[in-house]
Amino acid sequence: MTVSSNSAVNGHTTTRRPLPCGIYAPTMTFFDPETEELDIPTIKKHAERLARDGLAGLVTMGSNGEAIHCTREEKVAVTRATREALEAAGFPTMPIIVGATEGSVKGTIELCKESAAVGGDYVLLLPPSYFRAQMDEEAIVGYFTAVADESPLPIVLYNYPGAVAGIDMDSDLLIKLAQHPNIVGTKFTCGSTGKLTRVALATNAKTPTSEGSGYMAFGGICDFTVQTLVSGGSGIIAGGANVMPKVCVKVWNLYAEGKTEEAIALQKVLSRGDWYLTKAAIAGTKQAIQSYFGYGGYPRRPLKRLEKAKVEAIAEGIRDVMEIEKSL
Repeated sequence: MTVSSNSAVNGHTTTRRPLPCGIYAPTMTFFDPETEELDIPTIKKHAERLARDGLAGLVTMGSNGEAIHCTREEKVAVTRATREALEAAGFPTMPIIVGATEGSVKGTIELCKESAAVGGDYVLLLPPSYFRAQMDEEAIVGYFTAVADESPLPIVLYNYPGAVAGIDMDSDLLIKLAQHPNIVGTKFTCGSTGKLTRVALATNAKTPTSEGSGYMAFGGICDFTVQTLVSGGSGIIAGGANVMPKVCVKVWNLYAEGKTEEAIALQKVLSRGDWYLTKAAIAGTKQAIQSYFGYGGYPRRPLKRLEKAKVEAIAEGIRDVMEIEKSL
């Protein structure tokens, strides 16, 4: 569980980019609007914008990155392109967490190794869920332990019941898994601040004021950034940071600087705007980027493209928070 920037993980000696506290974006994966092939130039452009806007790190091939729609080769290509973009833009120390979940232990370990080879620093893993009826706690512990034993990259657990047939890892299980030296964090997309509090406390998680053990307790939605900080959290991995990264960072920094009332006030604006993105999901987030930054496009099918009226409604719904974004 204890994280070091210089470590030997499963036989791989590395100088690892550390995970700083702060805001991380699970980056969108952009596609050609006609062919649906990867749009590598736009993927790189987006990574550079997010880095310049002050994020602490990036997550490739998560839920927002449409990992489920991509081949393994495409997943590797996206992570490689993201690392190349960060290097070229002058952000060589920015960490990349890679969504590397596959259905089997063997497949997941292979993707972890391929992710390491192209510039990934950590992996974000969901519990296996396709054979839901057989996925009891013993099976889940066995999966994560087997992967952690072999992965060259440290693991951030991903608790997102909506993506895995309702599997919701409780705090006891997450604390148990955190005892493995190659499991270094959890992303709480479940939205449970109580669970985050218990895990952060038990693991002595890193915070803006304390290095602690180095374990990272990530909130999974930007509309509870302040709540994550109050709960002893380490950072936020949130889709909204693709659209309004500066506001997300500002909320975090205000609270970390002790400006609690200002942070709470800005959190309210952020939460109101982020709801429009949450409701419209990947297609809506991409169209919000299109509306305000001139690129974004569409998700891969079977996700539907939004009608013009819906796109306009999203742009209007986030107008207040985007005015603040543009002012920062």
